[in-house]
Amino acid sequence: MLERMYGITPQEELPPVAPEIPDLSITIQENEEHYGRFVVEPLERGWGVTLGNPLRRSLLNSLPGTAITWVKVVGALHEYSTIAHMREEVVEFLLNIKGIRIRSLSDRPGRLRLEVDGEGEVRAGDIMATADFEIVNPEHHLATLDNADARLSVEFNVEQGVGYEPASQDEGLPIGVLPVDAIFTPVRKANFSVEPTRVGQRSDLERLIVEVWTDKTITPLEAIQASGNSLMERFFLFTRLDKEPEEEASPAAGLGISPDVYNTLVETLALSARTLNCLKRAGLNRVGEVISIPKTELLKIRNFGQKSLDELYDKLAERNMLPEDDNSAESDGDTEEAPAAVEGSEEKAIEA
Repeated sequence: MLERMYGITPQEELPPVAPEIPDLSITIQENEEHYGRFVVEPLERGWGVTLGNPLRRSLLNSLPGTAITWVKVVGALHEYSTIAHMREEVVEFLLNIKGIRIRSLSDRPGRLRLEVDGEGEVRAGDIMATADFEIVNPEHHLATLDNADARLSVEFNVEQGVGYEPASQDEGLPIGVLPVDAIFTPVRKANFSVEPTRVGQRSDLERLIVEVWTDKTITPLEAIQASGNSLMERFFLFTRLDKEPEEEASPAAGLGISPDVYNTLVETLALSARTLNCLKRAGLNRVGEVISIPKTELLKIRNFGQKSLDELYDKLAERNMLPEDDNSAESDGDTEEAPAAVEGSEEKAIEA
């Protein structure tokens, strides 16, 4: 009543005012060589899990790294061999090799060598240094030699890849080459938690806390940035749903496939880790890029054998992603053989 006497609108009659959304901020609480802690706030309710879950998955599964894929040990023809004067069996030695963490300085595959003579402990730091790779855990134990006459000579094959690639003999490695489980991912552990937070009068907000542990080949900050860029590339596709594809400028038209098929990421084909890593190392990230390359050229990719090629084209055929010419090639071959069989039967009839 008093408000109306003085020309003041009562509080209950005022139009509702939408609460102001505070600006987001990211705080780097810790960023050590192998551990980082990052806080994102304030978030609307529900956005903590929405952002944290894909970020964690991307950190663990999508970041490239460097690892040893096979070794050649002088005196060992297979993993069940023994090396004179070495306490560890070859199987245990291979398990120790998995723990070597390597930082690539050139982003290309290469070789490392280990030459040790005499008695003593063999560590990762004993591997000969090169301009392409750096051992980030030189104190890592590899083997123990217990005699002055002991000699250990090893060649390591180092490659770049994504995720985890189990050791396999399926690619026809020569005798004496021992495959090693390759742990490419540089992130050892990733975790996130969501806590309530308050800004001014608003108490319905959230805080996202992300913790990252790496193997020291990259920093946690670099891992977070790479993971964010990876997610942005995928989510950006949804912003172009209403865009008309440029048929004339699209390379998909010359291959006989749709632009959607051409731009499909090879990760969506559910390929084995070995096949996927071979394609990624060769710079083939999309289905169209793979189809545009002749099969003979694909077979020239390192570690990409006939089995990998068959797996790749089987996956493409399952999803109807091959050009019509490739899909009808087998049926055309069958129809071409049929007339030959008929002609042969006619010739036999004439001779009779």
